[in-house]
Amino acid sequence: MLERLLPQHHERIELGVRKDGYLPLEQYGALGDGRSVALSGADGSIDWWCVPNMDSPPLFDRLLDGENGGCFTLQPDRPFTVERQYRPGSNVLETIFTTPSGRAKLTESLNSGTAGRLPWAELARRVDGLDGTVRFRLTMKPGRRGDTVSPYHSKIGGHTVFHVERVLGLFVHSDTVHCDWADEGITGEVTVAAGERQTVAVVAGRDEPLVAPTIEQIDARIDISDREWRDWCEHVSYFGEDREAFLRSALALKLLLYSPSGAIAAAATTSIPEGIGGAKNYDYRYAWIRDAGYTIKAFLTAGLEAEAKAAFSWLLDQLRSVGTRVVYTLDGKVVPGVSEWAMPGYRGSTPVRTGNQATDQSQHGVYGDIFETAACFVGCGNILDPASAELLSHLADECADRWRMPDAGMWELEEAQHYTMSKVSCWQALARAVELADQGQLPTTCRERWSRERDRIKDWIEGECWSEKKQAFVMYPGTDKLDASLALAVRFGFDGHDRLLATMDAIDRELGSGAFHYRYTGMDKEEGCFLACSFWMVEARAELGQRPEARQRFDRLNEALSHGHGILAEMIDPASGAFLGNLPQGLSHLAHIMALSVLDEAAACN
Repeated sequence: MLERLLPQHHERIELGVRKDGYLPLEQYGALGDGRSVALSGADGSIDWWCVPNMDSPPLFDRLLDGENGGCFTLQPDRPFTVERQYRPGSNVLETIFTTPSGRAKLTESLNSGTAGRLPWAELARRVDGLDGTVRFRLTMKPGRRGDTVSPYHSKIGGHTVFHVERVLGLFVHSDTVHCDWADEGITGEVTVAAGERQTVAVVAGRDEPLVAPTIEQIDARIDISDREWRDWCEHVSYFGEDREAFLRSALALKLLLYSPSGAIAAAATTSIPEGIGGAKNYDYRYAWIRDAGYTIKAFLTAGLEAEAKAAFSWLLDQLRSVGTRVVYTLDGKVVPGVSEWAMPGYRGSTPVRTGNQATDQSQHGVYGDIFETAACFVGCGNILDPASAELLSHLADECADRWRMPDAGMWELEEAQHYTMSKVSCWQALARAVELADQGQLPTTCRERWSRERDRIKDWIEGECWSEKKQAFVMYPGTDKLDASLALAVRFGFDGHDRLLATMDAIDRELGSGAFHYRYTGMDKEEGCFLACSFWMVEARAELGQRPEARQRFDRLNEALSHGHGILAEMIDPASGAFLGNLPQGLSHLAHIMALSVLDEAAACN
């Protein structure tokens, strides 16, 4: 296997090697079609794919059950090394396998068509022979979701189809591909010599008639999909020196944009642990107001106004129809409570959960997220309609009434407290509401009240949340704990340069670990470092006038993350470089994009 050096730690990571049936998370690439996301491992195994939507039950679930989980595998039958990359400006993934007998390229895509997303799910995998001859072992085995379903196959018309509860699917392949059906799925082999091409694919749907395309049509759509991705990237307006890195994160975020509704999924997976063997295994296949707000700002930064408008309209629609909540389903409903599957979990980390406990929490951060999003939308020259303006006015009144109450905080903690960052978010919401009223975007009826409460919140934070001992804003009054999310106070324009800079220094001292940062005090004993926090720190340092240092920090982060395949997880083990938590993690990519945009602005000012 190819060994790739992790420069930061001098530890060798072997590509394509599993431990106890599980592949390191950093060895996955993501494929998407605007509705769902598949994770393809460096060893040729697709271990996660929910059909037809990101929050549907998984068709392939080996990610959470290394021994018995469902997968779609194309792997050379002899020892191999791996080279891997996305096509430029695309979410089409290419992997070159080199074996003693030859080389072959695997090209993978969740296909779309010339008019956008297909009305069915189509996962295509093309194998091209480059040198010599390479034979691949083929497996297509649907998962059992912790033995809650029992897959089977049958004959319908001239086709052999597979059934997984309400999912109906076809396995389509080139004529010379040999495969055998069994109760557990399909096994077979794919052999290519130099210049030869073979293609295999899964076409599936749920509770709908199934289209049966030819393998030639499917193969052609790989290149159509690639062209569609590249055309989309041409509209991204960031042209800084890091454009390639910016595009890669923008493409990852685009995978998480659920096109049927405009919702933004926080991540494409569930139950990937924040610490191996721990119980912090959550379902992130839902739309958080926080993530939606940050994503809209990122899309506006990239000049992607159609995506920003779709996401903003979705957010306002949910606020009207469901009310102010922390999180929604991708189709705009209330997120169900937590349930569990009887599965081993990634590397033995249980429980395996669906649903999310945040659905019933109170988080004041939603007010800041909503109003920052509205301000960014308007700041690009757009206009709020009267119904949206009325809705936002009521939310500002609600924030003015509720800011004195404790909440679960940004980190969705079980202990309700007067979290400093929650108060900053309320200040942010009312500050933006006043600005929007002054611009004529909101009614001015309650403008003076919003202004008074904004100032009261600031005075309260300054008086209650600053620690002379720590020389920092602490996590909540009366504690010595620090919270890395306070780096966002700089982005939100909270006043007080010297105190904010001192807080960043304290966060570095107590929460920093190499290039990375833990979320808050004590998390080094429970989980990995939270990637977004380190990018927030880069952004904050740049905004506070420390531009050269911010650039150095960003470069260190890039180097420390270079062993991945272009998508970021939620967390990282700072000692080993192993990714942790759900992926692709929207918040990590959002923080990466915003750090890049601020660094680019800083460079333009020099």
